[in-house]
Amino acid sequence: MAGVEMATEQMLRNEIGRTDRNRRQIRGWLAVVLFTLFALVLVGGATRLTESGLSITEWKPIHGVIPPLTVAEWEEEFQLYQRIPQYQQMNSSMTVDEFKTIFWWEWAHRLLARTIGLIFALPLAYFWFTGKVERKLRMPLLGILALGGFQGFIGWWMVSSGLVERTEVSQYRLATHLVIACLIFAACMWIFRGLSAHSNDTAPTDRSRKMAAIIAIFSLFQIYLGALVAGLDAGFSYNTWPLMDGAIIPQDLFLQQPWWINLFENPKTVQFVHRIGAYVLFAFALMHMIASLRAAPETTHARRAVLLFLLVSVQAVIGITTLVLQVPVGWGVAHQGGALVVLGFAIAHWRGFYGEYPRPTAIELRD
Repeated sequence: MAGVEMATEQMLRNEIGRTDRNRRQIRGWLAVVLFTLFALVLVGGATRLTESGLSITEWKPIHGVIPPLTVAEWEEEFQLYQRIPQYQQMNSSMTVDEFKTIFWWEWAHRLLARTIGLIFALPLAYFWFTGKVERKLRMPLLGILALGGFQGFIGWWMVSSGLVERTEVSQYRLATHLVIACLIFAACMWIFRGLSAHSNDTAPTDRSRKMAAIIAIFSLFQIYLGALVAGLDAGFSYNTWPLMDGAIIPQDLFLQQPWWINLFENPKTVQFVHRIGAYVLFAFALMHMIASLRAAPETTHARRAVLLFLLVSVQAVIGITTLVLQVPVGWGVAHQGGALVVLGFAIAHWRGFYGEYPRPTAIELRD
């Protein structure tokens, strides 16, 4: 009996060791995925701010990898751009050389999107067929892969909204595109955190986990509001803070009918709501930090709450600076990147309350 127990214990140690090695490899892969997703969102923000998103007017998932290489090909691409309202109404004096600048932003964005597909799909196939992906992770990872594929379609659906009657893409489709990108980022972060080591500290309060979830979800909602602001170019007006149009609560927020359409299509209202969302997120992070420090200041959960509050505060400063300076490209990209940092850390903080994924047990080995 003793020999059987020793053999089982050795098998368990070996299996746990193998699991740890596999998890390290998958964490490394997901870290690369997260970094590439972060870069993709930044380039997407720059593409939007430089008004480059409509420079490529056709969807060529495979052939589009190769940019124009000759003078004739550049002329052909430019002629396609000249057919759309953005050129006709806004850029009719643009030269081919000027067109190349906006073209390269959009091409880089699409190339990164294709690259992230390969960075995710190929290693996943390797890990899957070599038995390194734990059963509990298979469907979540497949779900992320499927969502990434769907995101490619959403990207073109967004671009197509600006090719016929509009001079820019629909704010609704832009917000959908950004939110899906953030959902993919958040899902990867959730799994990455679950595969990482956790402390044995208990939650500071009974409400700590719930508050962490609220902050994470509200961070995503605030990004959605920011996408509406970007889609309506609402950040280029009312560039004062803390007052907006000379008041704490500006007038004429609900001029359009029905009243609720102002929340999506009135630039003034959309910017005001985004400001209020920032204040609410700041308050949530502050309350969470204070409650955690009062209850259990020495725990890792409390230290994470402090860091989360600091990240939210830095993002608020970046947002105010971006607004006051009337959205320079660099500050606008920094604000979008800061939003993703806050979201990623909020997701990791929330996931930290659940502990890491369970390791194999002796019972599982016997089964």
